[in-house]
Amino acid sequence: MVIQSKQYPLGVTLIAIAIFLASCSTVVQPPAAGLQNGDIIFHTSNSGQSKVIQLATGSEFSHCGIIYKEEQKTYVIEAVQPVKKTPFEEFVKRGENNIYVVKRLKNADSILSASVLRDMKKEAQKMIGKNYDSEFGWTDNQIYCSELVWKVYQRAAGIELVKLKKLRDYDFSNREVQSTLNKRYNNGIPWEDPMISPGDIFESPHLITVEE
Repeated sequence: MVIQSKQYPLGVTLIAIAIFLASCSTVVQPPAAGLQNGDIIFHTSNSGQSKVIQLATGSEFSHCGIIYKEEQKTYVIEAVQPVKKTPFEEFVKRGENNIYVVKRLKNADSILSASVLRDMKKEAQKMIGKNYDSEFGWTDNQIYCSELVWKVYQRAAGIELVKLKKLRDYDFSNREVQSTLNKRYNNGIPWEDPMISPGDIFESPHLITVEE
């Protein structure tokens, strides 16, 4: 007995192929495709100080940066050594288990106009090339990650993502944190200096999660 394959009209076949290709394109869409200029990305850094930051701030996130797109490529402007523009994929790979969260300003489409985003990018670019601030000072001589994000939003968009804290507001009860603090500040710990952490910005009431 010969079993004949079922024949379908050409139109039905073409529609089926179109649906299949559309589903494939959705699956392979890169994670960064839905991101926008000015979005803030967070992850748990693999750096040596990451655990100390987590313990002191009570947050799983120890690093953050600002997303910008150029010529169909996605970058993260971040304060590492030195402050630089990093390809999105490279930033993600440097995080623990490639896990990250992206947040966006509420009503960003109406608040972050093209001109505001240009000003934000200019403000961030001013910091590129500066040394990373391992003492978490508040001058612009050196910059750390959450300081960069906070200052860009405040200076270029007029938005304080969260109120600044002081160094003394964080948790230094852990011995490892205490040891790191004492080694880092040889000339005395600046308890009253203003400070902001990635965890503080992550909890900002002005932000919503758009990707995780």
